[in-house]
Amino acid sequence: MKIGIVGCAGRMGRMLIAEVLRTKGAKLGGGTEPAKSPALGTDLGILAGQKAVGVKVTSDAKALFAACDVVIDFTTPAATAKHIELARTHGTALVIGTTGLPAPVKRAITTAAKKTVLIQAPNMSTGVNVLLSLTERLARVLKDDYDIEIVEMHHRHKVDAPSGTALGLGEAAAKGRGVALEKAGRRTRDGQVGARPKGEIGFATLRGGDVVGDHTVIFAADGERIEITHKASSREVFARGAVRAAMWAKGRKAGLYSMKDVLGL
Repeated sequence: MKIGIVGCAGRMGRMLIAEVLRTKGAKLGGGTEPAKSPALGTDLGILAGQKAVGVKVTSDAKALFAACDVVIDFTTPAATAKHIELARTHGTALVIGTTGLPAPVKRAITTAAKKTVLIQAPNMSTGVNVLLSLTERLARVLKDDYDIEIVEMHHRHKVDAPSGTALGLGEAAAKGRGVALEKAGRRTRDGQVGARPKGEIGFATLRGGDVVGDHTVIFAADGERIEITHKASSREVFARGAVRAAMWAKGRKAGLYSMKDVLGL
């Protein structure tokens, strides 16, 4: 599998390069950065702290999609929108790890999935996807007799809130209960908000330091509380999951898939 990486000079991009290089059956197809990036022309191996591999950073995303079997995207919603169109045009599989996607980009994903393979998840970590599955199952079993609160913490530089993973956990909980998160979700509380409505799915967002990503789902009832937590200590877990998804894409029919499909959950 020839794998390309957009946004290859970022922290996640460098980890993705390293993961592709050590994955059996994978070949590094290239990497791109914006036109004014100081990383342009740098060998991707050197960029990832390894020996040179003879593949250099370019700004030509169109050529990257044309040359690769699959591309991994951990960039920004605006950049991801362009990459979705390139994936559709070239029939290239696309693994999307970008979070905070607005409705128009989500619609573009659905449209592109009619032409090629798209794998999209709020979090590429194997552990987090187990957490998502457990959250849905617990919500189904416990029903609204238990209040659900989702607490997440990330580093001070994270720009979206709640995190994509937290929202994914909210969606999983809502699915388990058979309700729409848009109606049941509560993202903020401030001032005299009154008693907690039955069935509400609450979110709490924390930011600080260099926290890679902590997520806890709390099921609270009278007399007991269940808490399930995932803590990421390195972004490598996201890189491993994304490359695993990229390898899984080989030979799949066009469609929109998730890490649940990749992991058989």
